[in-house]
Amino acid sequence: MRDHSKVEPLHPIEVRVLGSLLEKDLTTPEYYPLTLNALQNACNQKSSREPIVNYDETTVAQGLELLRQKHLVMKVSGAGHRVEKYAHRLGETLNLGRRELALLAVLMLRGPQTVGELRGRTERMHPFEDMEEVERVLEALAARQPDPLAAPATRGRWRHLWDGGASHNEAEDEPASSVPRQSLESRVSALEREVDELKREIESFRRQFE
Repeated sequence: MRDHSKVEPLHPIEVRVLGSLLEKDLTTPEYYPLTLNALQNACNQKSSREPIVNYDETTVAQGLELLRQKHLVMKVSGAGHRVEKYAHRLGETLNLGRRELALLAVLMLRGPQTVGELRGRTERMHPFEDMEEVERVLEALAARQPDPLAAPATRGRWRHLWDGGASHNEAEDEPASSVPRQSLESRVSALEREVDELKREIESFRRQFE
């Protein structure tokens, strides 16, 4: 039997769709669940989003279907709904409370952030008493077994782990010193290949006179 509580890596489109559903659930419950059109607008809005995207309806629908297969989203239809609407299932599927959902929503929509930034940006979703409370919740998300949902990043920031640990902001999160080192390693490898090629050419040239 499939374990629905296990965290599966998500594509950036899935992260944006799920994060947008979370945000609207916590900030504007009167307009939630969301229609496909409303969700598309939420994904593409210019405020509180990093990076800014411009998904078409088909892209959002595909993201929803992938999330539905992972039991993270469900369709809401029937009485009271003239059109199909969508809701996340993150709380029930992974047993998360409002505090955890608020932090994850902001991390999913805006990338790595400091504790102070997270406290300020989650104010409408959940009013944390202080930064210590934010830290405690983040640490609990990081210690979650078997699959952590958050982890410390560089420069005192935190990041979500829906991407399986391979963030699209990975280059930004790397220590600055590692970038020149990687660049140097690439140049050394290229030089070694050139030397090997030169050796082969010299050997070939020498054999012409044997």
